[in-house]
Amino acid sequence: MLNFTHVRKFIGIVHVLKCLQGQTLRLARMAMKIYLGGEVLQDLCLRLQALQDDIYCGLCFRPKDMDVRFGFNLCKEEQDFLCKRKKYVAAAVKKVLQLEDDLQDHEQVPVVAITTTGGGTRSLTAMYGSLLGLQKLNILDSVSYMTGLSGTTWTMANLYEDADWSHKYLEEAINKARKQVTKCKIKAFTLDRLKYYYNELKERRQQGHNTSFIDLWGLMVEYMLHDEKDNHKLSDQRQAMNEGQNPLPIYMAINLKNNYSAQDFREWLEFTPYEVGFWKYGAFIRAEDFGSEFFMGRLMKKFPESRICYMEAFDSEDFWYRWTRDREDPVLHIKPHETETRLLTPAGALSTAFRDVLTGRPTIAEFPNFLRGFQMHNEYLENEHFSSWKDTVIDTYPNKLIETAQHPLSLADTGFFINTSYPPLLLPQRKVDVILHLNYSGGSQTLPLDLIAKYFSERGIPFPRIEMSEEDRKNLKECYLFEDAESPRAPIVLFFPLVNDTFKKYKAPGKLSADSNVISLISLSCPFHI
Repeated sequence: MLNFTHVRKFIGIVHVLKCLQGQTLRLARMAMKIYLGGEVLQDLCLRLQALQDDIYCGLCFRPKDMDVRFGFNLCKEEQDFLCKRKKYVAAAVKKVLQLEDDLQDHEQVPVVAITTTGGGTRSLTAMYGSLLGLQKLNILDSVSYMTGLSGTTWTMANLYEDADWSHKYLEEAINKARKQVTKCKIKAFTLDRLKYYYNELKERRQQGHNTSFIDLWGLMVEYMLHDEKDNHKLSDQRQAMNEGQNPLPIYMAINLKNNYSAQDFREWLEFTPYEVGFWKYGAFIRAEDFGSEFFMGRLMKKFPESRICYMEAFDSEDFWYRWTRDREDPVLHIKPHETETRLLTPAGALSTAFRDVLTGRPTIAEFPNFLRGFQMHNEYLENEHFSSWKDTVIDTYPNKLIETAQHPLSLADTGFFINTSYPPLLLPQRKVDVILHLNYSGGSQTLPLDLIAKYFSERGIPFPRIEMSEEDRKNLKECYLFEDAESPRAPIVLFFPLVNDTFKKYKAPGKLSADSNVISLISLSCPFHI
């Protein structure tokens, strides 16, 4: 005969679990008091009290043995890397500045970083040239961080397959990249290649990962950049930092929310060979665990680490932007009164469906959310670290944030918001002194810099003011320096446009060009418009 007491207790436990996933400890206790009693109630209440006593000012639970790292400090591996990197940076700075004495104190060694913008194959190829130029000037060894998105992440992923890439002349790496970029792409659609895609996606599903169109695109990117299967993974890149011999790469993405544009909700997510995480919440997991399933900070189901091509797939903003640009307003409107008045005609069901097919987000990559099961502390808005990156209306509604945490991560190229990879370098924990901004965007060369400067200003994040004359904006020089002498926390920014006025006359420093034709990066006939 069915024991209704046991059924009632089972239903009660289910209610408790639901409360723990999406509501509060108070509701969980209420559910237990309704359905449970005696020693079971006492034991579970004690367990809940222990969890509550271990509150973290941001996300609620913080037991010490969790697989999610909570905190706003740099991870131990990155701190160790920086100590080792100082040796290379100190030697490079001494050589470049022709100093007589060594830099003895670590505080004397500057933290220099490279930030890039996206632009598909254009940024992929241009970044190789920029790094070669820095290498020839003996500046590359003075760089501690390098951030990227879109095509520049492809460059970085290729380079970091070699543990000593920055100590080898980059001409060889450039020749390999040139071969891949210029090869015929039609072979990506041969029958053998399509079979390869099918088998790889089938294996990925068998491993436990969800698959979608974005994974297929990742395999196509793999073919475009390699002649054979690339088994390289993000965590493998630690070998390129084990002695501090190369800059630390940081790959950027944004986490979006269904039914919201990137202007209305987005969260910066960074990837390093050590960790993947949100600085907004101070929550990080090991790089090799990204894509596995977590609940309340514990690794519940471990999946094999994804190959790098699947990570590169959602960093494809420039390829897909033409399909989605009418969905994402390129102008940053944080304040409602800044938005222009528009006339909107409601669309019918058929036109809406057709529009969704053409303008949907094909580059959204879904991964298990490692924040699942957490709750926001009731004073999370008072946390200075969270407040620094609180930039959407939803951030002030904890229920909406918790709702987001219960759904998979929806990752896209940061170009859907701003074409930039600046944010990781503005964290005070990294103490970046100088940023080399290598710009590879098409169209306006200054727009990404203007937008991110406005973004930082409205959040009170120290950053120099970007002041340029109209003449300079029309005829850009080779380099611009921006600094804020009144704010010691603001980094010095050196801005390098992709094109400038001297490119019209010179093919190299001091060498006049025989071809005076002007190349437009916007024209569809331009080979750089990729």
